[in-house]
Amino acid sequence: MAPTPRTSYTSGALYQGTDASPRRRLQWLTPAWAAVIAALGLSLLGMTAIASSRPELAARQGVFLIIGCTCALIAAGVTPRRLRGSSWFVLAAALALLVFVLLPFVPRSIVTPRNGARAWINFGAADFQPSELAKIAFILCLSQWLSLRGSPRSLRALWVPILLLGIPVGLIVLEPDLGSALLFFPTMLAMLLAAGARKRHVLGALCVAAVIAPVAYFAVLKPYQRARIDAITAQIAGDTRYERDIGFQGWRAMRLVGAGGVFGNTEAHAKALVKHNALPEEHNDMIFAVIACRFGLLGSSLVLAAYGALAASALLVAMMARYGFSQLVATGIGALLVAQLTV
Repeated sequence: MAPTPRTSYTSGALYQGTDASPRRRLQWLTPAWAAVIAALGLSLLGMTAIASSRPELAARQGVFLIIGCTCALIAAGVTPRRLRGSSWFVLAAALALLVFVLLPFVPRSIVTPRNGARAWINFGAADFQPSELAKIAFILCLSQWLSLRGSPRSLRALWVPILLLGIPVGLIVLEPDLGSALLFFPTMLAMLLAAGARKRHVLGALCVAAVIAPVAYFAVLKPYQRARIDAITAQIAGDTRYERDIGFQGWRAMRLVGAGGVFGNTEAHAKALVKHNALPEEHNDMIFAVIACRFGLLGSSLVLAAYGALAASALLVAMMARYGFSQLVATGIGALLVAQLTV
C-alpha cells in the first residue's frame, strides 16, 4: 500500500471545518473594525484618566495615539507572505536589543534602570521596551515554523518551540522583568493547541511546569520577586500585612477602585483622590485604577469589554483566515492580549 503523501499545513486543528460556510457567515462582522473601535476606545479612556492625574502627559499621549494609528495603518498593508518572510529578521533584531539593554557598559542615559530593571531604551521623547518587540517576533516565528512543519504530534517536535520561547524569556528574566516573561507561556500554549499539538503532550508539559514552579520560586526568583508574589496572594486572601510594604501599590490601587463606586467621580474629585493616594506609575502600569476612580464600575466594565472585543476580533480573524500562518498569528496575538489583561 502506497504511503500517504504529506500535506502542507493550511489550517490549525482548532479551526478545521471553518473553511467554507462559517467563514462566509463571519464576513460581515469585519473584526478589524471591531478591533479599531475597541483600541480607540481604550486609548481615549486612558487619555481622559491621565488628564485627571497627570494633565501634562495627556497631550503627549495624544501624539503617541496618532503615531500608533499611523503605524497600524502601515502594518495593515503588509501582506502575510511578507510578514512570514521577515519573521526571523524581526526576532534577530529583538534578541539583539534584549542583549543590548543587558550590556553593563551601555551608558545609563541610553538604558536607564527603572525599579532595578534594565528593560527600556531611552530615545529622548519616548522609551522603547525591547521585550514588546520580542513578543511579536516570537508569535511571527512560531507561526512561521508551525505553518511549515505542521502540527507537532510528538514531544520531540516541541524542541524548536521551546527554544524559541526559552531564548527571549531567559534574556527578559535577566533584566529582570518577570511579568513580561510570563506572557510568553500562555501565548505559546494557545498557538500549539491551535496548530494541533496533542493535548496529552501539552498537559504533560503543564504538569512538569507545575512541578518545576516551586523549585523555580526559591532557586530562580529574587527575594523582592517572591515578596511581590506573596503580597499579591495575601491581598487576594484579604491579608493586610503587606499594605505598608511591598504590597503598597496594590493596596493604593484597590482603594482608588473602591472610591470610584458605580458611576465614578468628577474630574476634580478623582484628581484629588489620585493625588492623596500617591499611586506610583498611575499613568501606565496603574492606569486601570485611575480609570476606575474616574469612571467607576461602568468605565471599568467598558475597559474589560473593549479588551474582550480585541480578543474576540483576533479569534474571528483566525477563523476567517485561509492559511495556517495567518490563523496562528491571530491566535497568538489574541492569547497575548488575554494574558496581558490577566497579569
